[in-house]
Amino acid sequence: MLHRINNNKARTLMNPIPFSAPALSGTLARKIAQMTCISMFGLLLACNDKSTESASSSDAAAVQNTNGEKFELKLAETWQPNFPIFGDTPQRLAENVEKMSGGRLTIKIDSANKHKSPFGVFDMVKSGQYDMGHSASYYWKGKIPTSMYFTTMPFGMIAPEQYAWFYYGDGMKLMQEVYDEHGVLSFPGGNTSNQMGGWFQKEINSVEDLKGLKMRIPGFAGEVLAKLGVSVTNIAPGELYTSLERGTIDALEWVGPALDLRMGFQKIAPYYYTGWHEPATELQFLINKQAMDKLPEDLQAILKIAMREAAYNMYVHSYAESAESWASIQEEYPEVKIKTFPPEVMEAMRQANQELLEEEAKNNPMAKKIQESQAEFLRKARGWTEISDFAYLKSQEEAKAE
Repeated sequence: MLHRINNNKARTLMNPIPFSAPALSGTLARKIAQMTCISMFGLLLACNDKSTESASSSDAAAVQNTNGEKFELKLAETWQPNFPIFGDTPQRLAENVEKMSGGRLTIKIDSANKHKSPFGVFDMVKSGQYDMGHSASYYWKGKIPTSMYFTTMPFGMIAPEQYAWFYYGDGMKLMQEVYDEHGVLSFPGGNTSNQMGGWFQKEINSVEDLKGLKMRIPGFAGEVLAKLGVSVTNIAPGELYTSLERGTIDALEWVGPALDLRMGFQKIAPYYYTGWHEPATELQFLINKQAMDKLPEDLQAILKIAMREAAYNMYVHSYAESAESWASIQEEYPEVKIKTFPPEVMEAMRQANQELLEEEAKNNPMAKKIQESQAEFLRKARGWTEISDFAYLKSQEEAKAE
């Protein structure tokens, strides 16, 4: 619940979390990171320009609230305490909101060990038990089937393309249309960029090898693999290592080098596959609409800007950490076998994905609407990606080969 805080009420300030991206390993990695970060920072600034149109009303609200009235929001996160990168994001949000508001707005964060329901964040925010949440939209697909489109989709947009769809296409509008009926606001909450395809106990050489495989994989990708015979499950982050080690599951996908190495999966699974299923995994900030409406306009604006900044920071933080960790895999864990799914398997996945999309569109008008929006935007965005980023990287590799 949103709390107004008395001026005399003492509170403990959370320690700020400094962000220092590790140096990237390898010339190509540095070029990719520089190019991507610059383009995304430009997008972030351009998006913020749209907010200036309401500056006058926000200024007026700020003047009206110089009485020093204070507000506190309670946020539930899916992650365990001090979870790297993911957990840093709401912490950074809280730190920046407090600074930008001069202490008038604070955010109290409860991790999964406190609220005991990592996959119950949506319900807790909807009911008003918590004012905010930090999680991933595709975790709610059992309750809201179209929620999965706002995290990432197999064979879909990469992160810059998806951010452009959110802020300059129909993404934000469609996402809010989905969440409106639940009395909840949804905002991008940080991107991991392209994720790896997962850790496997055995090599995958054919579609037949997928049948009967027990794998942790959420979202639409889980439905794709289930169609191909995989026994799909979703497991809370804190239970992943134990589940794989004890043979409860045969394979799992988590994120990528930045977080996978910290989880220790390289110690218990020899095969690490490249991705296909989550090319732009966007986390999510949820806000109870009534709680948001109780905030003065200036604090609402501060919260929105701070969420956007925290989401962008997670994107570059994750990118930098993955580049560093990828170098560590090659140098420190040479026994890990890096694999790409064979063409036969990839084609089967793509076909299953298309069939499921068509089925969803046929049965759900909102799914059809979102699919059409994403497909149309991707057609335009991918053309630019190929002639800009992809052509640049390809030309550099060809030049080095000569």
